Amino acid sequence: MIIPSIDIMDGRAVQLRRGREKVLDGGDPIERLEAFALVGEVAVVDLDAALGRGSNADLIREMVRRAPCRVGGGIRDLDTAYRWLDDGAARILIGTAASPEFCGALPRDRVIAAVDAEHGRVVDQGWQRQTGAGVIERIRELAPHTGGFLFTQVEHEGGLAGFDAEILEGARVAAGDARVTAAGGITTLDDVCRLHRRGIDAQVGMAIYTGRFTVGQAVAAILDRPVGERYWPTVVCDQSGMTLGLVWSTRESLARAIDERRGIYWSRSRNELWVKGATSGAVQQLLRVHTDCDDDALRFTVRQQSPGFCHTGQRACWPLDFDLASLERVIDERRQRADPSSGTHRLFADEGLLRAKLREEADELADARTPRDVTHEAADLLYFAFVAMRRGRVALADVVAELGQRHRRVRRRPMQRKDDAGRDE
Repeated sequence: MIIPSIDIMDGRAVQLRRGREKVLDGGDPIERLEAFALVGEVAVVDLDAALGRGSNADLIREMVRRAPCRVGGGIRDLDTAYRWLDDGAARILIGTAASPEFCGALPRDRVIAAVDAEHGRVVDQGWQRQTGAGVIERIRELAPHTGGFLFTQVEHEGGLAGFDAEILEGARVAAGDARVTAAGGITTLDDVCRLHRRGIDAQVGMAIYTGRFTVGQAVAAILDRPVGERYWPTVVCDQSGMTLGLVWSTRESLARAIDERRGIYWSRSRNELWVKGATSGAVQQLLRVHTDCDDDALRFTVRQQSPGFCHTGQRACWPLDFDLASLERVIDERRQRADPSSGTHRLFADEGLLRAKLREEADELADARTPRDVTHEAADLLYFAFVAMRRGRVALADVVAELGQRHRRVRRRPMQRKDDAGRDE
């Protein structure tokens, strides 16, 4: 797996050589995130916080809301660690503060210990202090308490000159079931593939920023066991997870799809690249790409435009069951028709009516007792809730993303009535 990285200093994406010398400005971190997040988690490191000279926390919180991020830089106490987890960080990177006690107080699967080493010896405090500890020993000590390691070879960081494969293999063995991510000196697609075959992820910054290879090329490079000599089956889904169809990808089409953020595939019948919607108008915005557990199949998550995915004009190549995404589309269609006799149209036009119906249906659901009544009233409330969402220009995917953020919280707020919140117990 490739982990694109965004190091932030003074609100900008930057790349440093050996953690000291700024060698390039990578631009707006949000723009970088939108391009990188198609392939999974992105490492986001606050260099100012790591070096104790400021913070980019507000910017990074916005990034965390937009995509799955591994957040690091200046996380040296449990309160800060919990705050980032509660803010929605997919994982947190713990550097200087990493210890069995500190990491053991946090959810293991959400913690990555950042072990930075120069010539096999651990350095900390933003790579400014030599600790004298051996990197393999440090990894072995922390392995029972962390779900992963970010092992940065400081002497190779930002140098585009390769890495020490032997010490990385030693780190992988010492880590046990904790996944190792390597950083520093990863320069070529062959480097990414060599690490992947060893079960080590590649965190890459400088090679992407300087155009050595693209994120799309890196993902395409690790594909395995093609059908025939060059094809990989690709399942296409919409934002709700509904399968729209099955197509084929090649390394070339996959790299272009990721780098251009469009639905681009390979037509085996025409033996050429196929840009979905180029002639029909049914274009796709590519949102996510995942390889399966064996790296021999792909799943694209797309935002599909009308008339739909299938060449017949249907939304999908298989019959679709009615689901919440279908309800969202029906409500949008009825709003667009603007039929004065439509109840849905009246709800969009009359805010007071919508507010009254939401309260009415919520009360009826609260009072329902039998399974049949609960089902009926829940369906009513969902319908009116969806109208309120679409009236507020909120999509089902936005609500699901919000629920996902809340699910990642570690500390839970007490469940109580709002009118009880301010009372003394």
